[in-house]
Amino acid sequence: MTGLVIIGASYAGVQAALTARDAGYSQPITIVCDEEWLPYQRPPLSKDFLLGRISEQNLILRDEIFFEGKQINLVLGQRATLLDLRARQVTLAGDNALEFEKLLIATGSRARRIAVEGADFDGISYLRSVTDAIDLKARLADAAEIVIIGGGFIGLEVAASAAKLGKKVTVIEASSRLLERAVSPVLSTFLLDTHLRAGVDVKLDETVTSFKGNDRKVSAVVLGNGASVRADLVLVGIGGVANDEIARSAGLRCTNGIVVDEHGQSETSDIFAAGDCANHFNRFCESWVRLESVQNAQDQAKAAGLAIAGARAPYESVPRFWSDQYDV
Repeated sequence: MTGLVIIGASYAGVQAALTARDAGYSQPITIVCDEEWLPYQRPPLSKDFLLGRISEQNLILRDEIFFEGKQINLVLGQRATLLDLRARQVTLAGDNALEFEKLLIATGSRARRIAVEGADFDGISYLRSVTDAIDLKARLADAAEIVIIGGGFIGLEVAASAAKLGKKVTVIEASSRLLERAVSPVLSTFLLDTHLRAGVDVKLDETVTSFKGNDRKVSAVVLGNGASVRADLVLVGIGGVANDEIARSAGLRCTNGIVVDEHGQSETSDIFAAGDCANHFNRFCESWVRLESVQNAQDQAKAAGLAIAGARAPYESVPRFWSDQYDV
């Protein structure tokens, strides 16, 4: 197989494939994904999906017929394990290999794990994939007291969903305000008031030192001040880690993600990256940033897709985010 190979089938991977094809790239395009699911939306996982408003099928971005019509080949349930830049080849689990002319890495990010005593207890959950969401939804149905560790987007959205389901919810945040890294103090205060009015207990400037459990099933969260918070279920939302290992091991430059230019191109010719796994210089931030947002994934992938097709237009979008909490 020659042509374009894309590792990753979320927003960035799919958008890059569609943009390249629509811009005139006529060679074969193959998207490799380690999940069995068709490409799907991630934002609803912490909101409408948990609340039962949409099903797994409603999450699908495009069906098989659409990709067939665009002549884009999907290889699902196959993890890319090795990237050989010299041979221009991606090895998949099971030792199958794909040769490429151009490559785009859109491997995204994974949930950062908490490293304290008891972190491996049953009932301590993370939310990144639809599989995680299915498990979390089932556990929410059987839980009464929920502890959310992390007052970021995922944590607050799950807190809002759990509160709407009638659960007793506690949010534990190590910083002095909610969403400290992403929003202004006035918006942090607005969100805090919104959650307090919904009955959520928010503990700021507080850390987690360990978990208590019965038969290795979580029963409480121990805080830095020595206090314990009862928990039938814990959701950890303390940030993401770039999935850049395959690029790093191949010798691509990685610094908190794969380093790319304004066209999503790495320092190696015809090797691109986009989305959560890519680190780029953003002129609006005046710094190098790795953004975890749908906007960044799609806009950066559009720039990469155009460059792959030989129709270059730089990524110059203003970083923007949205969040859906309660009726806000």
